[in-house]
Amino acid sequence: MGSTIFEERDRQIHRKGDEPFSMDCDMPSLAGAVSQRACVFCGSRVVLYPIADALHLVHGPIGCAAYTWDIRGALSSGPELHRLSFSTDLQEKDVIFGGEKKLYQALIELINRHSPKGAFVYSTCIVGIIGDDLGAVCRRVSEETGIPVIPVQSEGFKGNKRAGYNAACKALFELVGTGVIDDISPVSINILGDFNLAGEIWIIREYFERMGVQVVANITGDGRIDDIKRSHGASLNVVQCSGSTIDLAIMMERQYGIPFMRVSYFGVEDMAESLYRVANFFSDGDTDIMDRTRELVRNELAQLYPLLEKYRKDLMGKKAAIYVGGAFKAFSLVKAFRLIGMDVALVGSQTGTEEDYRELYDITDPGTIIVDDSNPLELSSFLQEKDVDIFVGGVKERPIAYKLGVGFCDHNHERKEALEGFVGMLNFAREVHSTVMSPVWRFSPRRISQHSSYELSLKAV
Repeated sequence: MGSTIFEERDRQIHRKGDEPFSMDCDMPSLAGAVSQRACVFCGSRVVLYPIADALHLVHGPIGCAAYTWDIRGALSSGPELHRLSFSTDLQEKDVIFGGEKKLYQALIELINRHSPKGAFVYSTCIVGIIGDDLGAVCRRVSEETGIPVIPVQSEGFKGNKRAGYNAACKALFELVGTGVIDDISPVSINILGDFNLAGEIWIIREYFERMGVQVVANITGDGRIDDIKRSHGASLNVVQCSGSTIDLAIMMERQYGIPFMRVSYFGVEDMAESLYRVANFFSDGDTDIMDRTRELVRNELAQLYPLLEKYRKDLMGKKAAIYVGGAFKAFSLVKAFRLIGMDVALVGSQTGTEEDYRELYDITDPGTIIVDDSNPLELSSFLQEKDVDIFVGGVKERPIAYKLGVGFCDHNHERKEALEGFVGMLNFAREVHSTVMSPVWRFSPRRISQHSSYELSLKAV
């Protein structure tokens, strides 16, 4: 596998070829490997942060709050309390004598000042060590203020980012079932696992509204406490980022009998399939919903395909690498790159399961590298080996690409361009094209090195 691969991680990397698929995943990160993963606390913040009318208070050192401030860049159509990052700023004295009193005072002051609809209190590593009783403090404040104050048991050392997703889902479930559901239509859904980056959830909601489907709650992009409280009245949960919110969907199915389906809004194929699957679910109760959905997809594709063709001509045969947080995005990205004529040479995620990687194995071409929980050294090695033209990842992957002279496309927290929906596919193709075809790469270290090697070989001849 090469000198840049730790021997202990050999089983978490698979090269698609003659050997049958076999891969280890969903396990703790290798100590010292500098995994791209985040901690449990960060995972919980990623999920809950976009609830816009809630107070988000980090019980711990100030660094934890600073690290996760505005972590999603999630947009709101109304309140923006979530854009503020509050912390109890625990000091040495608090570690010795406990921080419960400080937490109580912070909650009371913040609730009185900002009048939130609810509050989430995040536990960090140090709180788990000193043993502050978050639950007791939250119950006391909730009784005194009359709003839900929910502890998020997200001590960073308990596991990895995926465990943080579970902690967030448990916190959300405390709200579910406490609201009024009298005005909810039988043809209704909750949107789970979309975080409204660049306003994407508004695009998806519009599609469902054009189909005649009521959206009860966004969980959690542009989310509202009151909507989540009554989300148990919806007939179906539609789960995009399955890694982050699948646990909540399972809890709601067990408790309230609400079925769920996994979908993706990235790329033409997956976007259309998601709409058709929802329409098919409700087709018995609304016989016209499938007709409306077909018309929606037909109209969107009629506008999209001619515009994609000009990008496809230039990008045909170019190579891409993908490394994202959730494997669901990787599936759609492989298909999206194929649609615009590009080959995927590397694909991986931070939190994929064996089922996820098996699906990636099935949809990728021979020679593709599939990797779980990678690190900068591995990713750098793979990008150079495959000589890719663009790397798709998040904020932590960007420096790797630019240092190697490879184009980069942000598909995570910091992007400002919507990539979901049919319009998102056009935005994606446009960004990939402008990046890959930019003349700047002729002057990058990678291209210069290749050019120099070519000149040396000619001189040798």
